[in-house]
Amino acid sequence: MATDVKVPALGESITEGTLAQWLKKPGEAVAVDEAIASLETDKVTVDVPSPVAGVLGEQLVKEGETVAVGALIARIDEGGTAAAVATPAEAAAAATTNPQGAGENPELREEPVPLIADDDHITTLSPAVRRAVLEYHVDPSKIQGSGKDGRLTKDDVIAAAQSKGVEPSPAIAPVPQAKAPAEPPPAAPPIKAPAVAGERREERVKMSRIRQTIAKRLKEAQNTAAMLTTFNDVDMSAVIDARARYKDLFEKKHGIRLGFMGFFVKACALAAKDVPSVNASLDGEDIVYHDYLDVSVAVSAPKGLVVPVVRNAQALSFADIEKTIADFGKRAKDGTLTVDEMTGGTFTITNGGVFGSLMSTPIINPPQSAVLGMHRIEQRPVVKDGQIVARPMMYLALSYDHRLIDGREAVTFLVRVKEAIEDPTRLLIDL
Repeated sequence: MATDVKVPALGESITEGTLAQWLKKPGEAVAVDEAIASLETDKVTVDVPSPVAGVLGEQLVKEGETVAVGALIARIDEGGTAAAVATPAEAAAAATTNPQGAGENPELREEPVPLIADDDHITTLSPAVRRAVLEYHVDPSKIQGSGKDGRLTKDDVIAAAQSKGVEPSPAIAPVPQAKAPAEPPPAAPPIKAPAVAGERREERVKMSRIRQTIAKRLKEAQNTAAMLTTFNDVDMSAVIDARARYKDLFEKKHGIRLGFMGFFVKACALAAKDVPSVNASLDGEDIVYHDYLDVSVAVSAPKGLVVPVVRNAQALSFADIEKTIADFGKRAKDGTLTVDEMTGGTFTITNGGVFGSLMSTPIINPPQSAVLGMHRIEQRPVVKDGQIVARPMMYLALSYDHRLIDGREAVTFLVRVKEAIEDPTRLLIDL
């Protein structure tokens, strides 16, 4: 009996997605709730689970196609038998029996695809990962996967190769996955000619849905808000000293490292009490003020920037803030953040300093009215008590919607943040 697999609900206001990748091939066994495909929406990547145990029969949608919620994409045969998959020993024996690819053109012969084996099962690599493995000449069994259930991603392979200074080979042709014996062999793909010195190349890649949404929202923000940015700099000496003094005790007690973000989140919560308009939003002709601070923290993910929300930040401890942000960062890389976790923020903090940014003008995230930009820390000469001394300084940037926030309010907010960072005792006594 065949069971239909349909696109699950993807979150509030999301009606469609793109089938990014099939995680199972026709003929492969699947367990109940095991992911068989991944869908890319405007905000997150969502796995499509199998509703029953059985064998994947038909794939009714191709990778890259847009599918609506509730659309039929595959069928599971509950009484089917999984196709056999060659083990590494069998693959090696076959290669030994026919080492020169008898009966085929040596120039078109395809290299065997390595399989990743663990204690319980053997999984094949996805097409994109296989190609990266061959291009960069790395051993996939020695790379820690960051994908779903520890699967290797293309980014994992490239990162491993770059860490060893390995450059890709441009002449490697795609290698198909190992097929069940019952299936006919695929046609040999064309062999790309080696790159010629001085040759100019182009590659056209379709934008992901997440990247399209980022582009659309940022442009809408520029077109709608009266955006302006004010700057200040902050001496990070006190925060750096506090971290150095308490980092070991903090990690021992809470199981998490004490970072900079906890200080800035608490400083923004304190400043928002004095300047509530920075934590407000516009709804038509109404201004909506919030007595809570839900901070959208910009996190880098493989497919673009995402902004999960630390809710009720004003009431959280440093440890709770750091644990929440660390969890968001990990799950952003894994692609397991939910839509609900990335909606509803009232204020945004983004840290371009982790990438080396000295100064920037961040764009607000509507319907929010302000965003704080952190930047890299570097020793700069400043005047203290009439003496020129070196201090670890950071530039801060506050972009805000001038329709709602006056310049005086924006500057006041940023000064309050600066004062709290330069004297963290203010965070404890609410000054």
